Amino acid sequence: MMNYIVIDFEFNGAYSKRHHRFFNEIIEFGAVKLDENLIMVDTFSELVTPQISKKLNSHVSQLTHIKMDELKECRNTFTHVLSKFKKFLGDGVLLSWGTSDVLVLMENVRYFYGEETLSFLSSYCNLQSYCEDALDYHDRSRQMGLSTCAEQLGIGFADGDLHRALTDAELTSLCFQKLYDPELFERHTDVCDDRFYQKITFKNYNIYDLRDPNVNRKEMFFLCDKCGRKAFRRSKWRVKNKTFRAKFRCFRCRRDFEGRITFKKCFDSVKVLKRIAELPDPKAKEPKPTEQPKH
Repeated sequence: MMNYIVIDFEFNGAYSKRHHRFFNEIIEFGAVKLDENLIMVDTFSELVTPQISKKLNSHVSQLTHIKMDELKECRNTFTHVLSKFKKFLGDGVLLSWGTSDVLVLMENVRYFYGEETLSFLSSYCNLQSYCEDALDYHDRSRQMGLSTCAEQLGIGFADGDLHRALTDAELTSLCFQKLYDPELFERHTDVCDDRFYQKITFKNYNIYDLRDPNVNRKEMFFLCDKCGRKAFRRSKWRVKNKTFRAKFRCFRCRRDFEGRITFKKCFDSVKVLKRIAELPDPKAKEPKPTEQPKH
């Protein structure tokens, strides 16, 4: 019998004197447990008393409506809450909207336990990536947000109720229930082995050198967005604002444009983003300058 555990955390930016750097300290756990039939069978909600910072970031407090007094009064250390959460998780599959919550959990485990991995985790699914595939959402310039996904699925929610761990976990689980597909879920689920930690901690980066072996030169072309024909490149490639740029001409439409390509190296792939920017018409007349009055 498989259980699905959908998690969400709220965290506070704190400065660690021990490590001389800023740190995302978890202040609230929220989780929903779904059984093998995707029926909600249990929930988990716990506040965590901060141990690194004695102040709550004003933005975090305003967004979550959590007060420092509440966190102090609950008297829950991170290790105490994590111990309870491990029992709640059991051998279930962990799910979250995006990987940021898992990375923050790893950051806290590293700080309080000195461990680099989550030994209690057996398998994981990134629901943001899963839902994007399920909805055929392929905007490479912007990832889908949780509220956008819920809106597309017709799931009602109040903006004021978001940004609390349990509420966000519940909304995420509703999206998962609506879009569940066994084969798609299997493709998006990772076994939490060494490769998983290499993948989840890999930092994507943009490529700026055309000689980089990850650059596929066959991708460096543009089709005219008016007629669909292949455009002719009229200039050398140059790099500006993280993109390769060159001037192109469509002879059929008699128009010039600038083609912009971004190559982003991910753990096991290279994402290619293409955009077209219109160029000013050189034949267009510039407005005459206004004469200044003589004194």
